[in-house]
Formats: sequence, structure tokens, C-alpha cells
Amino acid sequence: MSTPSGLGFGAAAIGNLFTELDEEQAYEAVDAAWQCGIRYYDTAPHYGLGLSERRLGAALREHPREEYTLSTKVGRRLEPSTDGGDDMAHGFAVPATHRRVWDFTEDGIRRTLDASLERLGLDRVDIVYLHDPDDHAEQAFREGYPALEKLRSEGVVGSIGAGMNQAEMLTRFVRDTDVDVVLCAGRYTLLDQSALDELLPAAASRGTSVVIGGAFNSGLLADPEPGATYDYTRAPQELLDRALRMKEVAGRHGISLRAAALAFCAAHPAVSSVLVGARSAHEVRDAADQFATPVPDSFWQELRDTGLLAIEEPS
Repeated sequence: MSTPSGLGFGAAAIGNLFTELDEEQAYEAVDAAWQCGIRYYDTAPHYGLGLSERRLGAALREHPREEYTLSTKVGRRLEPSTDGGDDMAHGFAVPATHRRVWDFTEDGIRRTLDASLERLGLDRVDIVYLHDPDDHAEQAFREGYPALEKLRSEGVVGSIGAGMNQAEMLTRFVRDTDVDVVLCAGRYTLLDQSALDELLPAAASRGTSVVIGGAFNSGLLADPEPGATYDYTRAPQELLDRALRMKEVAGRHGISLRAAALAFCAAHPAVSSVLVGARSAHEVRDAADQFATPVPDSFWQELRDTGLLAIEEPS
């Protein structure tokens, strides 16, 4: 079984998430991650219609395969398209050469994974996640998950799981299936601890690894300012004010809000890795520095004393 650990590199940005990135910048970001000791890399066909996978595979090709863990996702099958235009409706600054087809059937999953392996230039991946099956739960549980079990038993993949922006269905995966790992984005952060209700306790009880994505809630906790994004839309004023107050507390304790946000995610015993998306070598190095920054207990206590954090974690 492959288990990610520590700080991970989220590769959506090098798939031209929101803005275009050239090949050299993408390579430099992945190279900086490697130089910083990051050994877990996460991608998906969805990210730039395969561009993220192609770039990540090319950048990692110079490194020994056994020295890193790589995950990709299934559930969105890419089909060629002649419609033209770009893919900005899905958030990626790439030509719309393909269209996404939701497909959690066994055949669809195998075809999607085969295409991913070709783009990555690999003969195997360490982890495969069912990607955002929110509106396809019946097919994901009835067909998609058993297909992943087969791939794992065949040795095609090391570990299997699901990746989502919600905690409820991930809890069902943990309780009702034999997934090795789940990727939960945005639901265990300084601003949203909904994963603590059921998902994290269930994962701890079952011994299921949890990867946390969206530690900055898509930007607000990285740099809280007017216009900052929260879950990929403009942050509500109430959350912006809360993040700004947290930033002030962090400053009084000699740390950044980014360091606190990453430390919060990493502190739970069920969490094995925290993914950070980055589009430049500078952003990667900053994330690694912040992840390595010790956060004093007095910071967490002040958050609780001021009502900015309503739970006892980190304890």
C-alpha cells in the first residue's frame, strides 16, 4: 500500500488553473518541490485537460520512480472535442481540445487510467482516487469502487480512495468500503472543521489515511484581503474579517497565517499529508518553509480565547 506523507505538491496550478503557465515555470515549480524534499505529487485528468499530468510526468522523469508517491484520479473521462474555444468555464486556461464525460463504470475507469499513464509516461501510479463523485454516488459505489479494488488486487495501483470537496460522502467511503486513503479538500481548515464531525474520527478508527487539500480554502488563508477567494469564489465579508483577525493573532506570535493554516491541517493524527497547490518555485519554497515553521501552543490558545477557534484541536 502507498501512503502519502508530509507536505504534498498539488499539480492543478501547473495545468494552467485560472491563468496560463509556461513549460519552464511548471518544470521549475516541480523541481523546487523536489529540492525542498517533497515526495508526494497529486494530479488529475481534469487539471488542464491532461496538461497537468503531462507536465508532472515530464518533470518527474529524471527522478527514481521508487523515491516518490504519485496520485491521479478517475471519474472524468476525456473525449476529443472539435468545439474550439478555451476551457475557462472549468477554470483552466487551455484550449478546449477535449470534453469531460462523467464515467465511474469499470470500463471508463480503466480507459481513464490508461490515458493518464500514457500522459504521465508511467506504467503505474501509487494512488488512484475517485474524483468528485458527488452527483454520481450510486455508480461510484456500485461500479467505480469495485473497479478500483480490482486494479489494486491486480497490482496496477498501490492504493485506492476518493477525493472530494465534502466530508459526508468521504465518511461513507471510509465506513463502507476498504479504501486506503481519502483526499478531503477545504473541509478541515482554520475556517471550516466540518471533517472533524465524522470523517476524521472514522478514518482514525479504521486506520484510513487522510490527505488534506485546500488548506488555504483556495486563497483566503494564504493572503486575506478584499477580493480574496474562499472555495473558488469571492470570500464573504464575515470570513474575510475572521481570517484578518487570525492573521493579526499569528503576527503577535511571530508566525504567518500560512504557517498556522498548514500546521492546523497536519496536526490531526488521521492526517498523513497536506497538499499545497503552487504555480512557481517561489510559492513551493514558501510553502515548504511555512510547513516547517513551529507554531506555538500560545497561538492556538489565543485563537480559542478570542472565539476564533471553537475546537480543542490541535491539542
